[in-house]
Order: sequence, then C-alpha cells, then structure tokens
Amino acid sequence: MKTLAKWSVDDYHRMVEAGILHGRHLELLAGEIVEMSPETPIHYTTAKRGAKYLEELLSSRADVRFNGPITLSDSEPEPDIAIVRLPESSYKDRHPTPQDIFWIVEVAKTSLNKDLNIKAAIYATAAIQEYWILDLSSKQVIVLSNPQDGKYLEEHTIREGIITPLAFPDVSVFINRLFS
Repeated sequence: MKTLAKWSVDDYHRMVEAGILHGRHLELLAGEIVEMSPETPIHYTTAKRGAKYLEELLSSRADVRFNGPITLSDSEPEPDIAIVRLPESSYKDRHPTPQDIFWIVEVAKTSLNKDLNIKAAIYATAAIQEYWILDLSSKQVIVLSNPQDGKYLEEHTIREGIITPLAFPDVSVFINRLFS
C-alpha cells in the first residue's frame, strides 16, 4: 500500500524558500510534488517560438510568460506558455493566479496523456477559460474550453487555419506559426 502526503501551495513555497527542492525540476500538481519530464529540443524550441509569436500578437495587451509557474488552489504547475493580464509588475511578489490568466498553452510530445488528463483537470478545476495543447506528434492544436466541475466541456482539434482566443476575439493565431 502506498500512502502519499498531500502538500499545500504554502507548504510547497516554504520548501522552495528553504532550498529543499533546489536543483530539481519539479511542479506541484493536485497536492503532489511531481518530477517534470526533461524537455526535448523540439519541445523547447516550439514553446519558445510560440511564446515569441504570441508576444508579437498580444503586444501591450497581455503578458506572455514562458516556462513560468502559476499558482492555483492546490497546484503550482509550470505551463510552457501562460497568457496573463498586464502589468507584468503585478508578478514581482507572486505568480499569476486564475483570475490573472487568459489562457494556458502546453506543448506535448511525450507528455500528451498527462496534459490531456491530469493538467486539463487541474486547469478546468481552477476555471482557466481556455487551454491549448500543441501536439507535436500530429502537428495539431487541441483547444479546450468551457470548464465546469473539473472538466472542459468543449474540445476542438485544429490541424490548420487559425484559432481565435476567447479572451481576444479580434486576434487570429495561425496554427502553422505555432509549429514553425
């Protein structure tokens, strides 16, 4: 039998501040401290280029964060990209919380199952209105929206064309630019 201790966000922050977790690539997911998978070069490059592209599109309208933590009620994941409210200076003493977040983007190659199941449930529970998964294996974007009761009720898979983010209906995000 395996018994796990559940950790609060405050516990996790105290461990980080005390240096207990120093040098480890971890995130807090639903009260569990989880080792993050190493990033492949294509994963890192896609996430970085995607963040730069979204920064261009959303200049002066949103802060586009790359590989940074967000703070939820029982989790502190580090999404590949988080599009959050300005000003950036709001996050000097804290990470963005659900009311700050427009949408989240995860890049998936080996992590697709985790991103579709575990992280989707965490983001839906936190009422993150929109969540995109860039599936590197199939070069498609899975768009999840309408969170209710820990699930996203709407899921669309888009292989080509554009995505219009819910938070910015006047912005067109070209799928091919997210993967190039």
